[in-house]
Amino acid sequence: MSADIEADGPVPGRYSMLSLGMCIAGEQDAAGTFTPIQPESARFYRELKPISHEFEPSNLDVVRAGGLDRDRLLREGEDPVDAMTDAARWVNDLAHGRRPVFVGWPMGYDWMFLQWYFHTYSVIGSPFAFGSALDMKSMMYAVTHHVLDKLGKEHIPAELLPERPHTHNALDDAVEQAELFQNLRRWRMPGQRDDY
Repeated sequence: MSADIEADGPVPGRYSMLSLGMCIAGEQDAAGTFTPIQPESARFYRELKPISHEFEPSNLDVVRAGGLDRDRLLREGEDPVDAMTDAARWVNDLAHGRRPVFVGWPMGYDWMFLQWYFHTYSVIGSPFAFGSALDMKSMMYAVTHHVLDKLGKEHIPAELLPERPHTHNALDDAVEQAELFQNLRRWRMPGQRDDY
């Protein structure tokens, strides 16, 4: 599952997750064979009511660019209990009893918010088990050996980049990340073994 969030600050609890977008990226069988799946075939999106009155102005600039209005979400955003319970059920239904894995670029920020919100608000907990997350930035480092702090999306080889723009809409960006993940799984550097 590719997931992306938009939030109004750097950490959950003190600040709020304002939107959540998820989509399928693919399936991997027991032998390790990865099969990409069209990301737009299974998508989930919610806009959430903020849980605190604190926010960072710089974060609001980013979420506004993606079309979110924090004041509107204070009035109209979905209750986090409902949104996160629906999200957990959606992931579980899509996984069909298999272990879902979260993928993101970079994983840390989105994973931190998602897990905190799932464990705090979902009545069924998190669908993602401990260790069920994969950081695409680390995958890229493993195959390219670029200096990690210089491995932003601007350093991704052009043939890996999805055609869709990064919009800061959580669903758009989740789909973009799913496409990047699929491209990364297919990509081989010259001389690289096929079994990485």
